Amino acid sequence: MPDWISDPEVWRTEVLAGLVVALALIPEAISFSIIAGVDPAIGLFASFTMAVTIAVVGGRRAMISAATGAVALVIAPLNREHGFGYLVAAVILAGVFQIVLGALGVARLMRFVPRSVMVGFVNSLAILIFLAQVPEMRDVPWPVYPLVLAGLALMVLFPKVTTVVPAPLVSIVILTVITVAAGIAVPTVGDKGELPSALPVPGLPDVPFTLDTLTTIAPYAFAMALVGLMESLMTAKLVDEITDTHSNKTRESVGQGVANIVTGFFGGMGGCAMIGQTMINVKVSGARTRLSTFLAGAFLMVLCIVFGPVVSDIPMAALVAVMVMVSWATFDWHSVAPRTLRRMPAGEITVMVVTVVCVVATHNLAIGVVVGTVTAMVVFAKRVAHLAEVTAVLDPDGTTVVYRVTGELFFASSNDLVGQFDYAGDPEKVIIDLGAAHIWDASSVAALDAIETKYAQRGKTVEITGLNTPSADLHKRLSGELTAGH
Repeated sequence: MPDWISDPEVWRTEVLAGLVVALALIPEAISFSIIAGVDPAIGLFASFTMAVTIAVVGGRRAMISAATGAVALVIAPLNREHGFGYLVAAVILAGVFQIVLGALGVARLMRFVPRSVMVGFVNSLAILIFLAQVPEMRDVPWPVYPLVLAGLALMVLFPKVTTVVPAPLVSIVILTVITVAAGIAVPTVGDKGELPSALPVPGLPDVPFTLDTLTTIAPYAFAMALVGLMESLMTAKLVDEITDTHSNKTRESVGQGVANIVTGFFGGMGGCAMIGQTMINVKVSGARTRLSTFLAGAFLMVLCIVFGPVVSDIPMAALVAVMVMVSWATFDWHSVAPRTLRRMPAGEITVMVVTVVCVVATHNLAIGVVVGTVTAMVVFAKRVAHLAEVTAVLDPDGTTVVYRVTGELFFASSNDLVGQFDYAGDPEKVIIDLGAAHIWDASSVAALDAIETKYAQRGKTVEITGLNTPSADLHKRLSGELTAGH
């Protein structure tokens, strides 16, 4: 049993955090349902089943999974062209793909995501969270604006009084009481769509179980699996840094698959980790256990089914204020401080900016992370390509020249290697000392072969020395094999 089971302080934090997240999930889930082209109840059911399931099988404590915009965008065309039954089948298949990818170790690829991409991911996420609130503040009655400002003021000032109750929950309750008591006409949660009145019922998707169905849903399911895993693993990595704890990324990958399979069988639209709600749970409310994740899903259904009329009266301005505060807290302001930018290498800044621009332009976190990571690799390759140096030392007797190669030899650095030797002017014996170098790929072996060939054409011999064991093995395996047939 975990230690916190007997700690009332932890229980209070987790329960209140779950309640705040549940309130924030309702309008988001309804909005994502509209994007996917399904009934609002479908998105709410998905958020319920995803949160409750991932709380048990997930690998990152306190992270919130629910219906998301990224997943909705991926599966919307399938629902539009083939119908809801195919959408549900795709969600189940996506879950299967995620379990397979998790078992194959796709989570280990997160090691190759650089810090500059992570910072760009966080900052772009904060921007997207803020931009998502802009429509809620456009063409609305004027009382919306003072309500939003009041909500922000409450969340800033209330923690100075007490932190026993989460400030976002206080803000939501106070603004709801004010609007209802004063009869202020502003957009409410109920305006987003009708809340469900009963729990979801499990069942099979209404599709023919044929090869044609599989080929139809497979591309959408695989895309959903990749996008869902990318967002979930990036969010898990972010929560790891915030809480200074470790999470099991492989378990999280498999858990996302299990949660989507369960969601599909209950007629939900699928989902993945939600960065905004996770930030509310972890950073704003201070939750740290699986209890808050489970209760977020449980409270969501209770609020919809039991307290539907009350929840429907919550002004959207209150939730907008919460999300704006989350956006502000999520953004890494240190990363854009003038002092930081002056000290940061230009390549790191470029990678961060490229990630932010791609995410904001496409509204797809997965695309931004991939493009940012590729950019980081290009910047890194360009940087280390210049680290390979060649120095020549001629023996006093003039019969031998020793070339000492220093640095990392790979496709980028080895391209310049061939041109750094004096083929015509060197004596008959040439020694290439690679004791301070490392051969990483076939391009480097091909470059060394080309050097030997150029000397051989002039009747000179080349001896390669100093290879470390991995470099020697690679050179022995590939040397002379790369130009066959040419």
